[in-house]
Amino acid sequence: MDLTEVPEIVNWPQTYYVFVEKVGPFPMSAPEAWGEAHALVPELTLHNRVAGYMSLYKIWSKTYRAGFALEAPPSELPKGLKYEIFEGGKYSKFTLSGPYSELPQASGRVIELVEEQGIETREDWTIENYVTDPRTTPAEKLVTEILVPTQ
Repeated sequence: MDLTEVPEIVNWPQTYYVFVEKVGPFPMSAPEAWGEAHALVPELTLHNRVAGYMSLYKIWSKTYRAGFALEAPPSELPKGLKYEIFEGGKYSKFTLSGPYSELPQASGRVIELVEEQGIETREDWTIENYVTDPRTTPAEKLVTEILVPTQ
C-alpha cells in the first residue's frame, strides 16, 4: 500500500456539498451511499457544476456521506440529495496512491498513525477527497487524500 505516513497540515476551504447520507457499518453503508449518489449525477449536472467527489464520515457515529463538491450553491437539487455548506478547517492530510480497494486498510492505518504521532484531533468530519477520476485513471494510479480533522 502506497500511503504517506507523515501528514501535511492543510486548511480545507468552505465547500458547497451535496450528498447521500447513510448510518451503519461502513463496509455496507459506503457502497450503498455511493450507488445512490452516482445514480443522481446525470440529474445533478443538468443545473450544477461538480467541482469534485468526496466522502465525509464520522467513525464514532458510523455516519457516512457520499457526495460532491459544487462550484456554487445548488440549483434544482435532485430528490435524494441533501445540501449543506461544509465549513472545512484545519486537517492532517495523508495521501493514498492506488486502488480504492485499499481505502479500508489505508483508513485504518491513518487512525494508527494519528495515535502513534500524537496528532490532536477534533470531533468533525473525516474527508476522503478523490483527486483523480477512476473513469480515466488506471486503478493503480488513483490518488485519494484522507484528511483527519486536527486541532
